[in-house]
Amino acid sequence: MNINLALVFFLKSRGTYALTSFLPCLRSTTTHQYSEFTTDVSATDLPTDDLPTEWQGEVLEVLRNVIDPDLNKDIVTLGFVKNLVLGEDRKVTFEVELTTAACQVKEQFAAECKSLVSGLDWTGEIDVTMTSQSVPENTETTGMSQVGAVISVSSCKGGVGKSTTAVNLAFALQSLGASVGIFDADIYGPSLPTMVNPDDDLVRFIGRQIAPLQRNGVSLMSFGYINEGSAVMRGPMVTQLLDQFLSVTNWGSLDYLIIDMPPGTGDIQLTLTQKLNITAAVIVTTPQELSFVDVERGIEMFDSVNVPCIAVVENMAYYELEKPLKPEFDSSVLQGAFAEKLKEAGVCQNGASAKDLAAQLVEIAQISTPTSLESEQVRIFGPGHKKRLSDQWGIQHTYSVPLMNRIAANGDSGTPFILEYPNSPQAAIYKQLATSVVSEVSKTKFDKNSLRPVIEYNEDFHFISIDDEYLEPVELRRVCRCAACVEELTGRQILTPSSVSEDIKPIKMYPCGNYAHSIDWSDGHKSLYPYRQIRSLLQEMAESEYESEENET
Repeated sequence: MNINLALVFFLKSRGTYALTSFLPCLRSTTTHQYSEFTTDVSATDLPTDDLPTEWQGEVLEVLRNVIDPDLNKDIVTLGFVKNLVLGEDRKVTFEVELTTAACQVKEQFAAECKSLVSGLDWTGEIDVTMTSQSVPENTETTGMSQVGAVISVSSCKGGVGKSTTAVNLAFALQSLGASVGIFDADIYGPSLPTMVNPDDDLVRFIGRQIAPLQRNGVSLMSFGYINEGSAVMRGPMVTQLLDQFLSVTNWGSLDYLIIDMPPGTGDIQLTLTQKLNITAAVIVTTPQELSFVDVERGIEMFDSVNVPCIAVVENMAYYELEKPLKPEFDSSVLQGAFAEKLKEAGVCQNGASAKDLAAQLVEIAQISTPTSLESEQVRIFGPGHKKRLSDQWGIQHTYSVPLMNRIAANGDSGTPFILEYPNSPQAAIYKQLATSVVSEVSKTKFDKNSLRPVIEYNEDFHFISIDDEYLEPVELRRVCRCAACVEELTGRQILTPSSVSEDIKPIKMYPCGNYAHSIDWSDGHKSLYPYRQIRSLLQEMAESEYESEENET
C-alpha cells in the first residue's frame, strides 16, 4: 500500500489528468479484489465420491435464474445469497437477504430457490431462509442509525391531505411486513396526535433518549404529543427544536421512517434534507392548477438536493356518486305473458280480469325487484395533472384518492382509515402506493448514479480523494460559493483566490444529506459543496489539463 501511495504522490505532482489516467494500473497492483457478490460458503466433512468439487459454483449457477423484478438482476449478482452451507446427508442451507422485509416476492423467491437447487442430482434436503438487509444510514442523528430508508411525504401547499397520506402509507407499509415509524415534522401545526391515538401515552426512555410512542407496532413521534399548546416561535427556534427532536428520539431498527413534512420549501425543509439522508419523496397534491404549480416547486426542491420523487398522490381527485340502477324490462310484454299464464291455470276465465290481475303482478314485480347501485366518478376540482407530472418529471407511480367522508372521519377519530377498512377499494390504493415505495426504494439503493461519492483527505500526501480522482485542498477551498465568498445576487466572486494559503487543509469533513459535503477548513472557514459542483470542477480540471498536454505536444 505504501508503494501505491508513493505512486499517487508522484502522479499528483503531474496533475489530476495524469493521476486519473494511471488509476486503473494503480488499482491492479492492489491485493484487494472486488466481486459482483459476496457469498459465505462452507461444507462439513462429507463423502466426496460423487460430490462435485465445485458444488458451491453449481448451486450459485442455478440460483442465477432467480431474477429480482425491481432491480432486473439475479439474486447472486446482487449479493442476496448468504451463508451457503452443505451439511449432513447433503442438506443444502442458505439465506436470501432481500432489500426489505416488505418484499412482495419473498415467498416466490423461496419456492424458486428450493426448486432450482433440488434439481441438482447430488443434493438432499433444501433449507432456504428469507431475511432482509439492515443497512444503517450515515446520519448525524444517532437515534436514526438503524433506520433503513427515510421517506419524505411532502407538498408545498397546506390542506391537500399530506398527513392523511403519510399516516395511511405508514400503516400500509406495515401491512406488507415492514417495521415503520412516522415523524411529524410540522411544529406549527402537528397533525399526528389527532390522526393517530397511540396505544398509551407513557413516555419511556432508552438511556438519555426518548422512545417513540406506538400504535399497532408503528412508531410515532410528534411535537403535539409532548406539547398541547401552540408553538409560537421564530424559524431559527423551530429549526433547533427539530434538531433536538431528531437527536433525542431513539427509533431503533426500522425498515422505513415516514417524515410528514410541513408545507413549503424553506429553511425547515432544507434543514431536514441536510440532517437526514432522505431516500425518496412522495409528493401529495390535489387536481387544481394552483396545487400543481406548487407541486412543481416541491419536485424542483427535492431534485436540487438529490432526492428522487418516486410517487405522486392526487387527493380529493373525484367524488364517487352512487346512482340507483334498476333492470329495464318491457312491462307490456310481461303483462301479456302473465295474463296468458293466469288463463291457462284457470285463475281467471274472463280476459279483462286476467289483464287487470296481470297488470297488478307487473307492478308488484317492479317494486320488489332489487335496485343495484352504479358508481360514477365526479371530478369536482377538474381532471387533474397526473399525466403532466408523469410526462414532465418521469414519475411513473401516480395515484388518485377519492374525496370520501370516511377517510376524513377516520383522520379526526385517531384511527387510520386503512386500519378500520383494510379491505376497502380505497385501502387498496394506499397498499398499491406502499408497494411502489418498496420497489422504488430498492432501485434507489442499488442505483450507482444516486450514490454519494466517497470523499477523504490524505494528510500524509496532502490531497483530497473523490472516488477515483484527486484534488489539492487549496483548489477546492478557492471555489467555495458561500455568501462570504460569492455575492449571491450578482455571482461576483468576493474571495481573492491568491489569499488562500497553499497549505490549507480540511479539519472536518462530513456529508449533508444526499446532495452536498461540508468541510471545516484550517483557516476557520466552513464550506458546503454540492456534489454537482465538485463533479463539474473535476471535469473542468481534467479538460484543462488535457488541453494543456495537447498544446505541448
